[in-house]
Amino acid sequence: MANQIRPVRLPPLPTIRDLVKLYRLRAIRQLSQNFLMDENLTDKIVKAAGPLANHYVCEIGPGPGGITRSIIKRRPHKLLVVEKDPRFIPTLQLLQECCKDHTNMIIAIDDIRNYNLENAFKGAPKHNWTEAPPPIHLIGNLPFSVSTNLIIRYLQAVSEQSSAWSFGRTSMTLTFQKEVGERMVAPMMDDQRCRLSVICQMWCDVKYKFTISGRAFVPKPDVDVAVVTLIPRKYPLVNLPFKMVEKVLRNSFNMRQKYCIRGLERLFPEEHRKELGSKLLQLAEIDPTIRPFQISNEEFVRIFYAYKILCEERPDLINYDSRAPKEQLMDTLL
Repeated sequence: MANQIRPVRLPPLPTIRDLVKLYRLRAIRQLSQNFLMDENLTDKIVKAAGPLANHYVCEIGPGPGGITRSIIKRRPHKLLVVEKDPRFIPTLQLLQECCKDHTNMIIAIDDIRNYNLENAFKGAPKHNWTEAPPPIHLIGNLPFSVSTNLIIRYLQAVSEQSSAWSFGRTSMTLTFQKEVGERMVAPMMDDQRCRLSVICQMWCDVKYKFTISGRAFVPKPDVDVAVVTLIPRKYPLVNLPFKMVEKVLRNSFNMRQKYCIRGLERLFPEEHRKELGSKLLQLAEIDPTIRPFQISNEEFVRIFYAYKILCEERPDLINYDSRAPKEQLMDTLL
């Protein structure tokens, strides 16, 4: 039935461009703000998120409300917008008033990095992890300065089935710099293959939906923008702590163009690197002379579990970090 509900027609409103001029809302470079004015494009972003009628939506960084309008037209049951910049309150309140008959819109002036998404979706139905995703969505035109950090945080929450993912396999439809979006979906052997590629694909089905030209934004960024959807996998490719997986990938891709053994050896104290690095790849049955970007997701999974075996044999390895100051390294090894 949700698919058959027609988009609501909002009452006549000033355009986003007019509101920006009316309230003198200049983008703040320090906050990586870029306004998307084209309603056809905001509609396209929201359409990529799937049906929203009677669902629960959190929009990240609505700004003056371009994407917010497109979400409201899809008749969600509840719409929470989390915006750090209080200058946008008047334009968001205008939309809040317009949709009050069919959508409960809540405006939170807060930093999304500190916002409790589990509380945000209170009252939403919970689904078992292997069931269909719950009627909950994260949507947002992310500031470039926080986008990668934020998606890493969310992937950790996905792995722990916490925060917005305590309700089930909550979907995300977010914008990133085009290059970041390409990295997220990059397969083995691709030029863009990196740590982010593997860590996204371990826990999510990642789809690069479309590209938006930088010319569509005000002010125009130096790059084009990717719209990406992520839906958590029913069965993640790996069932290990997120920090352990991230640590192995960080060390591996730290030397992306060198043999994989070179980066993976740095998981271990210097005096044991040769021995334990070789043992790691022997356990995982991986050729030590291939490059990290030539390793498939399934092969990385074998590396993760091989590393877990070595950590069980030598618990001191768990906290070892080759990048830590020398004094801290000595503490972990004592």
